[in-house]
Amino acid sequence: MEYRTLGQSGIRVSAIGLGMAAIGRPGYINLGHGQDLDGRSSPADLERHAATLLDAARTAGVTYFDAARSYGSAEEFLARWLESRNLSPPAAIVGSKWGYVYTAGWKVDADVHEVKIHTRENLDRQYAESTALLGTWLRLYQIHSATLESGVLESNAVVSRHADLRQRGLVVGLSTSGPQQAETIRRALAIEVDGEPLFGAVQATWNLLEPSAGPALIEAADAGFGVVVKEAVANGRLTSRNTDLAERVAGLVPEWPLDAIAIAACLHQPWASVVLSGSATVEQLESNLAALSVPRDLLSAIPDLSEDAGRYWGIRSDLSWG
Repeated sequence: MEYRTLGQSGIRVSAIGLGMAAIGRPGYINLGHGQDLDGRSSPADLERHAATLLDAARTAGVTYFDAARSYGSAEEFLARWLESRNLSPPAAIVGSKWGYVYTAGWKVDADVHEVKIHTRENLDRQYAESTALLGTWLRLYQIHSATLESGVLESNAVVSRHADLRQRGLVVGLSTSGPQQAETIRRALAIEVDGEPLFGAVQATWNLLEPSAGPALIEAADAGFGVVVKEAVANGRLTSRNTDLAERVAGLVPEWPLDAIAIAACLHQPWASVVLSGSATVEQLESNLAALSVPRDLLSAIPDLSEDAGRYWGIRSDLSWG
């Protein structure tokens, strides 16, 4: 495993982290998610499954773990696993997020799985919940899916509360989604409190299909932000489950699976602090970790796969929960 520093925070993290969006609840939008869980849908079964995956990640040298209040019981699963394995920082560093409320009630076929609530009241409530579970493991706390439309970056109450958290020693950040990620990141870069930048990290979608946030992420890294890359395999569209694309890439670089190529492309961006694996199985994790061995020059054989950002996010919004 390779290790990097999260921006100017001084926190050392594994270059590949484990995101828990797909293993903290029975439903998610990754292609083939239901197949990955293979009937393990009860809270107890899913927690055992998550622990197996977390153990495999730890064995591989993963030290950074990503969760959110809306990822079902992800924070609870992670907290109990960390305690049972007697891990402490820097062997385990957690980044989590506030801003969405999980509403699916552990049902895959729920009409609504999560609701965005970007208010000071929800921040206070969810921060208390996160810290009660994760304690000193929690080093990065982020606004979940900040957008210009939500107005969260213009809320004086939210900004002030984040400044308080920063004073307590947390790295505060934001995650972004949608075709206007770059604009949201640049707005966050401009926010200061008492003459100092408010945020110290950003978690953004960047992948071979949707690289539009790249220039803004360069600016963020230059400003000292830690950059966490999410959705490196585009919710499964950059894996073997996208048969046509996988076969096309295999014809160019047959020795590496598509997901490893996709994650390697993220790892080789000079601004990336950590790239999240969204694996739901040990086999997927092992394939993702192969990215660490993909040579940089091999990536030059991959053609431009980028899509229009609006099209990419439209496809993502149509993915079904399963």
